[in-house]
Amino acid sequence: METGTMGTTGNTESEPVWTGLPPGLLRMRRLLLVVWLVPLTLATGLPLGLLVGPGWAAFALLPLALLLWGWPMLGRNWRSWRYAERADDLLISRGVLWREETIVPYGRMQLVEVTSGPVERHFGLASVQLHTAAAATDARIPGLDPAEAERLRDRLTELGEARSAGL
Repeated sequence: METGTMGTTGNTESEPVWTGLPPGLLRMRRLLLVVWLVPLTLATGLPLGLLVGPGWAAFALLPLALLLWGWPMLGRNWRSWRYAERADDLLISRGVLWREETIVPYGRMQLVEVTSGPVERHFGLASVQLHTAAAATDARIPGLDPAEAERLRDRLTELGEARSAGL
């Protein structure tokens, strides 16, 4: 009679180790929200209040309401972004209402870019953009620390070259 362990599935692949985005990205996005909507609130309320009447100045509450709604929404969106490096591919997950998970096989990557615009540089952030043979693939990880973005770029490039050598 054979003895064995019951309940084993034979699945040797463990759960991916997810990495979230740094809090600097959330700070940057919230600051941009304030920088755009507070002046818009003032630019709407002051002229309407002075020229047309105080009742019309209530339209200034619309950008303010958008600011109050957008603040927690940016936090939810930021928490939804994560990525995981596995043996054969990179997983990128994002989305609050509509979850989207992108799987990029290392062997399909053609180009890995690290970009950082002026606002991102001010906050010490960079983004990693992955290009594959499929034109529809838009694999991007925003708001990383520049050192992590460069490490990820180098690792993905190295793994991509190793996996595509057999193609």
